[in-house]
Amino acid sequence: MKSTHLSAVGVAKKKFSFSGVLCLFWVLLIFGGIGHVMGVAPMMKTIMATAHDLLLNTCLFLMAVCVLTGALGRILVEFGVVSMLQRILQPVMKPVFNLPGVASLGAVMTFLSDNPAIITISKDKEFARYFKKFQFISLTNFGTAFGMGLLVIIYMVSLGYIVEPLIGFAGAVTGCVVSTRCMQSFILRSHPDYRDLEAADEVCREIEKTEEAGTDSEESLFTRILNAVLDGGKKGVEVGLSIIPGVLVISTLVMILTFGPGPDGYDGSAYQGVEFLPWIAGKVNFVFEWLFGFQDPHLIGFPITALGAVGAALSLLPKFISEGWIDSNAVCVFTAIGMCWSGYLSTHTAMLDSMGYRNLTSKAILAHTIGGLVAAVVAHLLALLIL
Repeated sequence: MKSTHLSAVGVAKKKFSFSGVLCLFWVLLIFGGIGHVMGVAPMMKTIMATAHDLLLNTCLFLMAVCVLTGALGRILVEFGVVSMLQRILQPVMKPVFNLPGVASLGAVMTFLSDNPAIITISKDKEFARYFKKFQFISLTNFGTAFGMGLLVIIYMVSLGYIVEPLIGFAGAVTGCVVSTRCMQSFILRSHPDYRDLEAADEVCREIEKTEEAGTDSEESLFTRILNAVLDGGKKGVEVGLSIIPGVLVISTLVMILTFGPGPDGYDGSAYQGVEFLPWIAGKVNFVFEWLFGFQDPHLIGFPITALGAVGAALSLLPKFISEGWIDSNAVCVFTAIGMCWSGYLSTHTAMLDSMGYRNLTSKAILAHTIGGLVAAVVAHLLALLIL
């Protein structure tokens, strides 16, 4: 027994040592390569400056979005809008997305704000009780495909494009269907029991309120509104805090691999980088020209940046326009992939973590990668047909 125990400990130590060496290898390879290009001191300053700026200007903004959408979502639940949407949209949502009609509320909320809005309203038990568990988890993909949609479309319109954003929106909806369906398929393959399990616990159903019950006085109506706003806003704060680690860690890495040096070289400012991802894309630009109709390899910078933050991706467009790289087809594709991806690489981990399904993150990312590519291809084909 003693020898068996010692041999087991020895095997565990070997596994531990191997994993430690492998981890150290990748850390040195990634940051050693970045430090070789940027310099170690500027690299460290850039990482800290980028993370700090993301915390102040992105994470706190997203927290504000979560608070507001949480409050609004709770009001809609309190006064029966959720149940109304369920009854009206069920015939459409079920065959297309395999989701209950009430999921359309999540699409509206994320379209008007950002990805985490879907998680804010999913925390409400009145909303969750309409879903099976596999459907509930796929809300991450469903809501993300509409994230910041209004902002993307308005920005494209402000640049003088009217029809192109609408074509891109159609592509994004197609990508959303593919992403949501793929995620549901992945979940059921690994967890077939999720098909019949309810997303909300039976205990949670006991808090159901009578939505059709009227109120006899303005004071009771005011109290209901106040309680709904405060309860929803509180949940929004919790969700906002939970997404901070994912945004800071993943977005900072994506940014530093995407952007290049500043006007004065590497001085440690935020959002500088080594342009590694665009360099790779340039090597296989023929693929993107065939799939997306891109006429210039620089255009691949938009979808790559949209992986981390669609707002940062939109900031690239003035440069593309001034250089003459962009055309109507590119605007269609940018709108589709910008909406559908909308920074999913930096938010999916945090969103699934806040829902309690961190182990399914890789499946969600794979499904949404497929959905975004489909959205871009469909937008390109529609642009060829319509424009």
